[in-house]
Amino acid sequence: MTNVERPIRPAGAADGPDATGPTPPSRSPEMARRAAIAGGVGTLIEYYDFAVYGFLAVIIAPLFFPSDSPGVSILATLAVFGVAYVARPLGGIFFGRLGDRKGRRSALVATVVCMGIACGILGLLPTHSSVGVLAPILLVMVRLAQGFSAGGEVGGAATYIAESAPPKRRGFFGSFTPVGSTLGFAVAAAVVGLIALLTTDEQMESWGWRIPFLLALPLAYVCLRVRLKLEDTPEFEEMAEKHEVVKSPLFDVVRNNPTSVLKVIGIAIAMNGSGYIGLTYFSVYLINDLGFSKDAVYWTSAICIALACATFPISGMMTDRFGRRPVLLFGYLAFIVIALPAFMILGATGSIVVVGLVYFVYMTLNGVVQVPAFPLFTELFPRTTRYTGVSLGFNIGTIAAGGTAPYVAAQLVETTGSSMSPAYWVVGVCVIGALTLLTVRETSRDALPA
Repeated sequence: MTNVERPIRPAGAADGPDATGPTPPSRSPEMARRAAIAGGVGTLIEYYDFAVYGFLAVIIAPLFFPSDSPGVSILATLAVFGVAYVARPLGGIFFGRLGDRKGRRSALVATVVCMGIACGILGLLPTHSSVGVLAPILLVMVRLAQGFSAGGEVGGAATYIAESAPPKRRGFFGSFTPVGSTLGFAVAAAVVGLIALLTTDEQMESWGWRIPFLLALPLAYVCLRVRLKLEDTPEFEEMAEKHEVVKSPLFDVVRNNPTSVLKVIGIAIAMNGSGYIGLTYFSVYLINDLGFSKDAVYWTSAICIALACATFPISGMMTDRFGRRPVLLFGYLAFIVIALPAFMILGATGSIVVVGLVYFVYMTLNGVVQVPAFPLFTELFPRTTRYTGVSLGFNIGTIAAGGTAPYVAAQLVETTGSSMSPAYWVVGVCVIGALTLLTVRETSRDALPA
């Protein structure tokens, strides 16, 4: 018996025309567009807040982790970047429960408020020179709060958009979630680059680094206004009307859909393990190891990530036409092929234009492995636990290979002495994704499970 407030039909029952259950709620293209824009914009702002730290890592490192060795300071700073991911599953569980019991909209409003406040506080933190060891402790606490908030964002946005989109266009509209999360990194890079351009190195290290964090407060306010105007999804409204809301979404999804959670974890490992190398490690590698100027790297990152994001909706349309599995498999194989050559080219060139080309290709492929994954995740869970299931699996996968990716990459280079070693990490996580994909059936033609 499913753990619900009133008995319902089986969680995995289909909601298509041939199902024995009720007809699925209607979804209009206009509703889908509003959901995609609100979800994408909110995710962009959330991930801007989260990503600023990565782009400022080389500046923050000596301020919070002073050391005679710059490499040690960078490793400590990247470790704190990874620590934030420890809180993500807790955030996914908390906001997943809120979204599955009180509504997708309520949870998405709460995540953006939490992230905005945490990011603003980070911009006000005292440094090691002011309060000593208390500075890195406070930094870790704020990053944990950011991770907690981020843990509920992507799963919620993906769920909200999937439940609002027409069945045959879930891939296209679902692409707005990875567009938002990835473009957040581009905006972060652009803002950091602009501040670095307008300040001297001394000013940047003294107070300039705080500005990108403090900008999160007005951005969060804008997103809050947008999300407060949203209605909840037809799926949740019907679920609430029929008293299908479960008492414990976490217990329910672990008991009834454990294999679906494991599949999400495997695909999320491939997506995040490869993606975060480009989104965070590349900038550290280019500045610290290859000696490119901070300004050049920040602007190259911003431009290339933004251009790559423009291709994501194309991947969404491809996954609607050809299916989730073929597009994902192509992305994994392409990463396996280009990973080593990409690092070889970066290590051999002194041209920022060549760096930009490699960056653009890499992040475009990241879209190929991101875009099909989000609608696929939502298609693996019934609506009663969809928010929780997606958030739980995605965040565990993100901990395993996302937040750790920059640190692992830097540690590999430090240990082996080879700047090529992070390429083998990319290959490894994509192999995990491909093997996981073998256990997943094609779901793009199916209605969302009711």
